[in-house]
Amino acid sequence: MPEKDYQLGENYQYPLIIKKLLDTPLIYSPDQEIVYRDRMRYTYKTMGERINRLATGLEALGVSQGDTIAVFDYDSHRYLECYFAIPMMGAVLQTVNWRLSADQISYTLNHAEAKIIMIHADFLPILESIREKLTSVRTVILLSEDGAKPDTKLEIHAEYEQILASASASYNFPDMDENTKATTFYTTGTTGLPKGVFFSHRQLVLHTLSAAVALGSYHTVGRFRSDDVYMPITPMFHVHAWGIPYIATLLGVKQVYPGQYEPAMLLKLIRDENVTFSHCVPTILQMLLGSPDVKDTDLSNWKVVIGGARLPKGLAKAAKDLGIDIYTGYGMSETCPIISLGLPKLEMMDWEEDKKLDIIVKTGLPIPLAEIQVVDTNEKPLPCDGNSAGEVVLRSPWLTQNYFKEEEKTKELWINGWLHTGDVGNVDAEGYLQITDRIKDVIKTGGEWVSSLDLENMMSQHEAILESAAIGVPDEKWGERPMMLVVIRPEFNDKVTAEDLKVFMKKFVDQGQLPKYGVPDRYEFVNEVPKTSVGKINKKQIREDYN
Repeated sequence: MPEKDYQLGENYQYPLIIKKLLDTPLIYSPDQEIVYRDRMRYTYKTMGERINRLATGLEALGVSQGDTIAVFDYDSHRYLECYFAIPMMGAVLQTVNWRLSADQISYTLNHAEAKIIMIHADFLPILESIREKLTSVRTVILLSEDGAKPDTKLEIHAEYEQILASASASYNFPDMDENTKATTFYTTGTTGLPKGVFFSHRQLVLHTLSAAVALGSYHTVGRFRSDDVYMPITPMFHVHAWGIPYIATLLGVKQVYPGQYEPAMLLKLIRDENVTFSHCVPTILQMLLGSPDVKDTDLSNWKVVIGGARLPKGLAKAAKDLGIDIYTGYGMSETCPIISLGLPKLEMMDWEEDKKLDIIVKTGLPIPLAEIQVVDTNEKPLPCDGNSAGEVVLRSPWLTQNYFKEEEKTKELWINGWLHTGDVGNVDAEGYLQITDRIKDVIKTGGEWVSSLDLENMMSQHEAILESAAIGVPDEKWGERPMMLVVIRPEFNDKVTAEDLKVFMKKFVDQGQLPKYGVPDRYEFVNEVPKTSVGKINKKQIREDYN
């Protein structure tokens, strides 16, 4: 669709669309670098040309506005180009979670009505297993590291770099309605099929602007500014890597994309490229801190936002001891995702470190244009006293408005104009949210609630504990009793008993942080805690294994 030919004197109705985010860095930082592992390095100016080439090539393959293009890739420069080129054409970018089961992946592709699949060679076996089930896919584009032809039975229509090489470096991206659908992906719950979440250009632009203000404008810890070096360690298929690649591009920062997550490579990139800002789930940070290569890496300039699961105080302290500037971020697939950040206020910056640590592990303050309430079962707001617990509900201009083709599930998501998270939490007098559990994960013992997240946070402070997970197990007398899975640090193997851990947890009773009935009776020593496809603790699997 050509841009409108505006007449002299006619106002320009400025749309909030993704292509507007790209204008600024191409003016401010055209020579800044974008790096992919140790394989690719180019400038923003070149990225702009590659985005144009990708759009030209996709158009030649018949892509038109409204078409859905599914991408299977590791975190790469290619993915970043897709973040822009596909929605800027008016098409829809579907970011595919390749860690899902083959049946779930085929369901999401059919449900989203994907027309084109762009896929890394490593994931071709997944596509081979489901290709005959796909009802709308007409074209497969290969994402290759070295241009080699893969050994596959699939019909490959083109290779990514070949498309770019033969396409024009200029493309006239249209203005469009800012409410045009830009991206979609699928979130998995504990039951049922994956749910389709999608976001418009307007929502993504507003999220980018608000999160950029929250991350960089206040005098607090871990600020993300134009002189930072950014590397995501959250999959780009998961909620746009928390939307931060859009922020990084707007700021024109040096960006480093690590491809497949390997501790040695991640730490090498942090060292060699001077990475200063990242984000990840706690398990990834734990993996890096446990790597033998960490001793050779200076992490004192590294700022890390932890989301996807609660940041245990013990892990936060371990990171701080290595010089990492760490804090919490909170959001959901349905929230685009950033809603709050665990940032100390100005007057808290001079607090002693342990007291400040209690702030940075909190779920956090709402970022600009986000509203947070905690409500009871009658939807009545609860007081901000740090104790009154209820369901966390949200408002902001970037929350998903509905689940794709899921009217009934949308009705459960939105009630009385508030998005219902399914999280239990409280808000204190300073405005800080603290998530205490998922509604379905709260442990109900003797008619009282015990937070599994609180138990995990307390257990993390034991010097021998690498990781833990708490669930409720059936009990004839009390209904449920808390049980904990624990992973012991190698140097403490055979030196810690279940009774030692119980004694440690009782200390929190003496300190008034835990009721007596909240101390777990059962401790299971395991080599690893089950995880979901996005690295969160898989409470559903644990309950199935131990109930």
